[in-house]
Amino acid sequence: MSNLEKVYDPSTVEERLYKKWMDNGYFHAEVDKEKEPFTIVIPPPNITGQLHMGHALDNTLQDILIRYKRMQGYNTLWMPGTDHASIATEVKIVAKMAEEGITKDDLGREGFLEKAWEWKEQYGGTIIGQLKKLGSSCDWERERFTMDEGLSKAVQEVFIRLHEKGYIYKGSRIVNWCPVCQTTISEAEVEHMESQGNFYHLRYPVVGSDEFVEIATTRPETLLGDTAVAVNPKDERYSHLVGKMLKLPLTDREIPVIADHYVDMEFGTGVVKITPAHDPNDFEVGRRHDLEEICVMNDDGTMNNLAGKYAGMDRYDARKAMLKDLEEQGLLIAIKPHMHNVGTHDRCKTVIEPMVKAQWFVRMEEMAKPAIEALKKGDLRFVPERFGKTYLNWLENIRDWCISRQLWWGHRIPAYYCEECGEVVIARSMPEACTKCGHTHLVQDEDTLDTWFSSALWPFSTLGWPDNTEELKHFYPTSVLVTGYDIIFFWVVRMVFSGLEQMGEVPFKDVLIHGLVRDSEGRKMSKSLGNGIDPLEVINQYGADALRLTLITGNAPGNDMRFYYERVEANRNFGNKLWNATRFILMNYEGEDSNLQVSIDDLTAADKWILSKVNDLAVEVTDNMDKYDLGIAVQKLYDFAWEEFCDWYIEMVKPRLYNKEDKTRHAALWTLKTVMINVLKMLHPYIPFITEEIFMGLQDQEESIMISSWPVYKEEWHFATEEQEISLIKEAVRSIRNVRSEMNVPPSRKAQVFVVSEEAGVRDLFERGKVFFATLASASEVIIQGDKEGIEEDAVSTIIPNASLFIPLAELVDFEKEIERLNKEKAKLQGEVDRVVKKLSNEGFVAKAPAKLIEEEKAKQAKYEAMLAEIVARLEKFNK
Repeated sequence: MSNLEKVYDPSTVEERLYKKWMDNGYFHAEVDKEKEPFTIVIPPPNITGQLHMGHALDNTLQDILIRYKRMQGYNTLWMPGTDHASIATEVKIVAKMAEEGITKDDLGREGFLEKAWEWKEQYGGTIIGQLKKLGSSCDWERERFTMDEGLSKAVQEVFIRLHEKGYIYKGSRIVNWCPVCQTTISEAEVEHMESQGNFYHLRYPVVGSDEFVEIATTRPETLLGDTAVAVNPKDERYSHLVGKMLKLPLTDREIPVIADHYVDMEFGTGVVKITPAHDPNDFEVGRRHDLEEICVMNDDGTMNNLAGKYAGMDRYDARKAMLKDLEEQGLLIAIKPHMHNVGTHDRCKTVIEPMVKAQWFVRMEEMAKPAIEALKKGDLRFVPERFGKTYLNWLENIRDWCISRQLWWGHRIPAYYCEECGEVVIARSMPEACTKCGHTHLVQDEDTLDTWFSSALWPFSTLGWPDNTEELKHFYPTSVLVTGYDIIFFWVVRMVFSGLEQMGEVPFKDVLIHGLVRDSEGRKMSKSLGNGIDPLEVINQYGADALRLTLITGNAPGNDMRFYYERVEANRNFGNKLWNATRFILMNYEGEDSNLQVSIDDLTAADKWILSKVNDLAVEVTDNMDKYDLGIAVQKLYDFAWEEFCDWYIEMVKPRLYNKEDKTRHAALWTLKTVMINVLKMLHPYIPFITEEIFMGLQDQEESIMISSWPVYKEEWHFATEEQEISLIKEAVRSIRNVRSEMNVPPSRKAQVFVVSEEAGVRDLFERGKVFFATLASASEVIIQGDKEGIEEDAVSTIIPNASLFIPLAELVDFEKEIERLNKEKAKLQGEVDRVVKKLSNEGFVAKAPAKLIEEEKAKQAKYEAMLAEIVARLEKFNK
């Protein structure tokens, strides 16, 4: 045992303890077939990342589970790493280069990739260092990066295997195109935002007649790519036009009228322009009717050379110019305001443009089936369960996954094109010759893979796959994935179908979903609102433990939480409470054997009560943690430590500690230390630093709390009788404190307390607990008897089960001072009553004042009169 500093200073403790844990290899896991594995893979943060509150919450939850399972004796592996984050990183690198006056084209691909790797070296470790400050006990010896050689090998292997099965293909399909990032993005990366737009009603003339059809569109600039107009085959209004040709406005082209059930007869005019190259639904219609696909835009969102006079214009400038021309030609009927959802790129907030592009895709229908079955069979479980519906809905409506990106930073697609015959060869390295014509000039596909393609393999690629490593056999499948509900589609779904496809097993058994951390007003933290809170600033001011406890307390799986600085301060104060309680224990241990032992028979009722309570607590907390109710578990620990242990038990044992002759003093010391150590162990996963520092000060038999054993239920610590007994004494103390509070008796004023009970067992209980009961009840003397003999008639009484408590009034109150105080209070209240009565008697006030104000004054009168009556009654009692 060693003395603790007077004040706990996290700034001097946390770095020292983290280094101790690292130096001793406590975070590292090796294959140990004697132990049951418990594995978590970290959601790899981007190398562009700074620690934000979402990261702090996510990693605190994971660290709690890992530390808990480590203490339970599992072979725990928390696999860390970072993601290359292709779009996010490339955008930042390009922006930085622009500041230096350099473009990607200036450097070329190889030169740009050199810059990207430099970026990774410079910024890639930033967030890792910040996670360490949070206390994350990852196995940093196994840290991975999604573009490590081993992980790149896994990506390439999966691509080739899926291609060999016919699951990967290249084809022209509608994709979500970002004109700013100039790459495809997945459906999951499209954010649909409600926006004020317009419906533009246009005339399309029928060739060879004076007739025309009216169509309505929100994107008139795409009409240059129209290749048909569609009506419903059941719509009798237009049946005579099916097969006829229309003059496409602003062009010299004619397009057919086709019939397709896709058209809703009830919506708009019942006539729809079909632009297969610029709308996903039109694309499907076009394929059914063998329509031409005409893309009229460049990759940067400007109109291309197929747009005639509008070529080179930005898409929105072209819209204005076209509408002007349509109006001049009498083809613009009306512009009507229309609220609609607009797809935007979630990263750069640019409005995406659906465009037909030749891209690489993964066929999803077959791979989705086992992923759906995994949840339905119970092989995979979401916590909370409701998020399983989100997962299923996405899989049951899944489209083929566009995996190619027009970026340089990322895993390059292993496809090679023969420059002679155009053959496409999928290979692990550049082929020496074309497999079809034998030509030796081949070039690799310029595109890279979607970031999520590599992160989908994370649970097994990090363990050495495609090699069948010992780590892979031991630690896969992982135990639980902890992540936010916002990336279920991006990441969770893809890991599940990838794990099932490549490993034949789900990559994790449980998915623990958490919500967002919002500001104190419930708003999402964002740069635009300026309401973001830097976790590192909180750590620097309050310590990592206070931040971690704040993020978990009151936090339920799947729910968003609000962040309040007041809670951080309260949680720092909780740490100080533990610190001061331990210093009190150590102070009283001075001169005693730090490892003194006592037998159960040496314990008093109070000792047995607190041991029994901490014993039950271990069962409840373990059960809550196994169910991922981490917020409920820590609240129970908080309440027990603060109230039961500090506010009750420590106060109960003070008289025994202060009396060196008390034969039960050693029992009190042993119980204090034993209970505190158990509480520290259960709190350790939540607040690792302060619990380690206290633990090392409180005992010298174990080298670290994080490798100590988790508390378990002990039958010999179950004391039901003593729990009932002490509960009765606590109820007595609370009753007496309530009486004293109601009578404004200062804590320093001691008073006799009579405990009256006909039951010998109750009298015996209070006799045995007399010393601490007197302390807690501010009693000058405790008298225990079977009847009311000798108790003054004016004694104040209160009742508890099977007993009555009496306090002589004269003991509680200095009559002269109390009468003086009550008379002052009476005069004050009488003045308030007189003022209100006078006001309500004023006819002018009553006539002019609002009814609400008059009711408020009447309510005041009633309140003051009731208070006055109470004071008068108490004065009468004193004057008898």
